[in-house]
Amino acid sequence: MFDIRKAAAAAAASIIAAVSLCSCTKNTVPADAKEMKVTFFDVGKADSMVIQTDTGTVVIDCGEKGDGKKIVSLLNESGTTTIDYLIITHFDKDHVGGAPKVLNNFEVLNVLTPDYEGNNDEYAKYVKTIEEKNIHPTKLTSDMSFNLDDVKFTVYAPKKTFYGEDDENDFSLVTKVVHHNNTLLFTGDAMEQRLDEIMDIGRCTLLKVPYHGRKLDNIGDFLKAVKPKCAVVCTSNTEFSGKVQDLLSDMKIQTYATCFNGNITATSNGGEITFETEK
Repeated sequence: MFDIRKAAAAAAASIIAAVSLCSCTKNTVPADAKEMKVTFFDVGKADSMVIQTDTGTVVIDCGEKGDGKKIVSLLNESGTTTIDYLIITHFDKDHVGGAPKVLNNFEVLNVLTPDYEGNNDEYAKYVKTIEEKNIHPTKLTSDMSFNLDDVKFTVYAPKKTFYGEDDENDFSLVTKVVHHNNTLLFTGDAMEQRLDEIMDIGRCTLLKVPYHGRKLDNIGDFLKAVKPKCAVVCTSNTEFSGKVQDLLSDMKIQTYATCFNGNITATSNGGEITFETEK
């Protein structure tokens, strides 16, 4: 069992393992299952993830300005030229900032966003890029599903058009990824109102912890509802709440965090999920 508090101590002492590998679940692997890989990039307090199915590619968020180059490098190394879906959960700079770099380097077949307008420079650059490339994003007002190979994706749209002044986080698109016996849940920066909306989304195998692991009033209730076997937190040392770390540990949820582990790769074979970490 990975103990995130021990990981924090190890990171502080600069004790770094070259590679770690452990199993999240142990279910029977379906005979027709293809491998699915998820890369969580270490980009500080920001989200940047790539999901690679047998022949398809989905990008969820692109980090801040400058972080898009990590996505470009990974996809170039794997010989990818086309992104099937780019999902931008919401328009905060630490989610949309790297999008222009990605859009300028690959053919992006579909762009999914929530239906509202951002108000920062990074969003303005993203809008300029999609206009120049004649890309028309799908602004979700209702849930949407699609399949890539043997993986089913469901993207859940926000249920409100207003959550409060300067509160973009609760517009976060939430993506459920079902790969045979494994379910992965990506929650963007969902805060209390948004977590209430998806409280009945069902159990998951792997949870991308919402809002960079900050303390939320109903995060405990949410964890009890979705019952993850393992979790990944995309965050920085200063943003990752000690109370959330304790909660994950007390609930025996096998947890990895980019601030402690660097880049994290989760690989599903349809029956179990294994992890490789940079640190």
